[in-house]
Amino acid sequence: MIAFNSLAILALLFFIAHVLLLFTSFGKKGYQKKRYFYSHLTLWVCGALVFLMAMLFAGTNTSSILDVFDTPGKQLLILGMVVVLSLSAHTIVRLLVMPKYQLDSK
Repeated sequence: MIAFNSLAILALLFFIAHVLLLFTSFGKKGYQKKRYFYSHLTLWVCGALVFLMAMLFAGTNTSSILDVFDTPGKQLLILGMVVVLSLSAHTIVRLLVMPKYQLDSK
C-alpha cells in the first residue's frame, strides 16, 4: 500500500506541476519556451507513473479505478490518452494562444 500511495502522490504532484507550468508559460514576459516544454514533460511523467501503477496494481483490488485497466491493451490506453492530451494541448496553444503572442510582439 505504501508503494501505491507514493506513486499516486507522485503522479498527482507531477500533474499539478504540469498545470502550473502550462499556465505560467504565457504571461507578461511573453512565451517561455523552456517552461512550456517542462509542462509537457511533467504530463508525460505523470502518465508514465499512472501506467506503472496500472501495471503493478490493476486487478489487485487496491484501486477500483486501476482495476479497470486489467489487460495490457487497456493499460496502453493510458499512454495513448497522455499522447492525445499532449497533442490536443499543443494544438490549442499553437492555434489559439501563440497567434496572440506573435501579434503582441509586432
